Amino acid sequence: MTKEVLLSISGLHYDMTGITEEDGTEEENVPIEVITPASYYWKDGKHYVVYDEVVEGLPGTIRNKIRITDGRLLEIMKSGISNAHMVFEKDKINMAQYETPYGELLVGIHTKDMKVEETEDLIDVRVNYALDINGEAVADCNIVLQIKSHSGIRE
Repeated sequence: MTKEVLLSISGLHYDMTGITEEDGTEEENVPIEVITPASYYWKDGKHYVVYDEVVEGLPGTIRNKIRITDGRLLEIMKSGISNAHMVFEKDKINMAQYETPYGELLVGIHTKDMKVEETEDLIDVRVNYALDINGEAVADCNIVLQIKSHSGIRE
């Protein structure tokens, strides 16, 4: 894996609030995808990916660090205009204090399934989890992280 990588993060959230559109139909769950350049490194048996995130309408950035340990533990650490340390670990519930410019949230992450596949030029992470905020179930979520080395990207 090269130091310079391309990170793709895509997610889908299935709303558990039962909110419907004005015409009575349920809201459509639209996947969200972000593709950004990032830095990759391997240290003490762990994969690390670091990238900066710009939030539209707010000054400053969020520094994101992703750590993958033994294909069983995913951590996402945010610092800057938002701060959090979220932990995804299969069959466990982890709590995180999520600080935003608008206030703090207590986030519960119940990781139902996690798969990590590694090749020379690609790390593919797939996580299925339930999300609660301040003790209330909010959504069932899927997130896919793909870390591709520049040598693995077709021009």
